[in-house]
Amino acid sequence: MNLSGSICALATPFDSDGQLDLDAFARLIERQIAGGTQGVVIAGSTGEAHALTTDEFDTLVRHGVAAVAGRVPVLVGTGGANTAKTLAATQQARLLGATAALVVTPYYVRPTQEGLYAHYSAIADAAGLPIVLYNVPGRTGCDLQPATVARLAPHPNIVAIKEAVADAERVAQLLALRSDAFRVLSGDDPSAARSLLAGADGVISVANNLVPTLFRALCDAARAGRRDETAALDARLQPLFDALGLESNPIPLKWGLSVQGLGSARPRLPLTELSAPHRERLRDLLSNLQDAAV
Repeated sequence: MNLSGSICALATPFDSDGQLDLDAFARLIERQIAGGTQGVVIAGSTGEAHALTTDEFDTLVRHGVAAVAGRVPVLVGTGGANTAKTLAATQQARLLGATAALVVTPYYVRPTQEGLYAHYSAIADAAGLPIVLYNVPGRTGCDLQPATVARLAPHPNIVAIKEAVADAERVAQLLALRSDAFRVLSGDDPSAARSLLAGADGVISVANNLVPTLFRALCDAARAGRRDETAALDARLQPLFDALGLESNPIPLKWGLSVQGLGSARPRLPLTELSAPHRERLRDLLSNLQDAAV
């Protein structure tokens, strides 16, 4: 398994009735692979995992794994606020054909660092699936510290971390832990180029849903150390990164995908459709990026 480069945190398309749009999901996956995406995440936070029923989770993962057909790694979001439930979801992801599990830190319950170590160790011991740690304290209220990651990284079933804290010092501390057996992945589009140039293995990206070819080009340039090319591509993409942060993810993303014919613009409640004042800005950005050559 090679978790590196341009990895897409896939949105979950819904139809006009709010049901899974599996046709749009398959088309989204095909466009990602055609655009050079090197891995996908199904049912992560961008995929509105916590708005899915158990049956919908199973259906989405099953169809996604079938659509990918082994061409790139498939990570499945299985993290929750309770260790036993997270373990069960991770074992189910294994049965459905996932390559690895993306396990976000437990949200709301505010575990200690010792609790986080015990949580991830228990899952890695018993899930039967490679585990990617996922730290996004802005969403969870829980911050997996580098010292705890250092304790977890030697576990043979813990293969990477997705780090969404953009602080350069935090990234540097994690990069000191990377090896052939433990990868460091950025989870923050605006600072992704900087992390890749510093030595990160790849990026799990939201914007990649909309511009897979451009995002792959950015990752390739940065990983090869082509700084001028990286800076130019990053400058072209930063306005899109900014626009995707105008409202909570995946609200702007779902609207952008609807413009591209990939599902409804409306996420599931309590998320609502992108506010009208932001729509033309995002439409214009997508039009300009699609017209521009890589």
